[in-house]
Amino acid sequence: MTKRELPVQPAMGQSYYPDDEIDLRELFAILWRGKWIITVFTVVFAAVGVLYALSKPNIYQASVLLAPAQDEGGTGGISGQLGGLASLAGISLGSGGSNQTMIAREVLQSRAFIADFIRSHSLSVPLLATEAWNDNDQVWIYNADVYNIESGQWLTDEKGESLKPTDWDLVKTFKEDHLNVSENKDTGMITLSVKSLSPLAAQQWAEWLVTDINEHMRQQDVTKANARIEYLEGKLNETNVAGMQQVFYQLIESETRTVMLANAQKEYVFETVDPAVVPQEKTEPKRALICIVATALGGILGALIVFVRAFILSGKQENENT
Repeated sequence: MTKRELPVQPAMGQSYYPDDEIDLRELFAILWRGKWIITVFTVVFAAVGVLYALSKPNIYQASVLLAPAQDEGGTGGISGQLGGLASLAGISLGSGGSNQTMIAREVLQSRAFIADFIRSHSLSVPLLATEAWNDNDQVWIYNADVYNIESGQWLTDEKGESLKPTDWDLVKTFKEDHLNVSENKDTGMITLSVKSLSPLAAQQWAEWLVTDINEHMRQQDVTKANARIEYLEGKLNETNVAGMQQVFYQLIESETRTVMLANAQKEYVFETVDPAVVPQEKTEPKRALICIVATALGGILGALIVFVRAFILSGKQENENT
């Protein structure tokens, strides 16, 4: 009969820790022994964070609140006539105004529209050839390595290739760094925001965008209405049936009314509810947050290095003992 072995109890006053438990006192002791490493990393990262935050220029944001403009002409044109007939038959063709607003919003963020907007307002230099804004003199500070302000020419790189940006570069920069369009699903209101190194430029660009998108959609609808009028007039001249002539006259009248209302309506698609103003406070960078994050990262990295160092030293001591 074998004797049953009893577990060995730790001596009086001797602490016992299973292998799967963490000795918090030992962790604190390791951190205390490596306090200088943690301090050095924290101070270095904090200094780097401060320098980085101070090196970043101020960025300002101007926002304009927009509402879908009321369609004074009803659904307008041939679609209006068809919509009236469909309503008599109990059929809904949907809201033309909401579709027009959705289309205008997508056009506002399209490459073709933004490229035309940048070209028409000569924004290529402010977008990619400036590095700061002088608040005192209200002028741009240009990047001398990219653009020659005296000659008004883009410079070349080491390979002799021009640094002049392409439409792709301009549109990408504008969409990613400057433009933001958001919609409130509950109210249907649209907020258009523009960021820039210059508070004055942010406000001007936001206003220009609203004006240009309204004008773009107006010209598009007027062009379509005029094309329909030309087509209807041609069909009118081809028929001698009095009933058909009456229908064509009504359609031509409707399209003519569409053109007149479009030309008379200043805010064609988007109506300004709250106009953009010159911002007085910067939006970016969050310098305090940058410094806090940098300091925290330094402390965490320092503590990690202390733990790794202690783990390596303990492994070496175990190898020497064995």
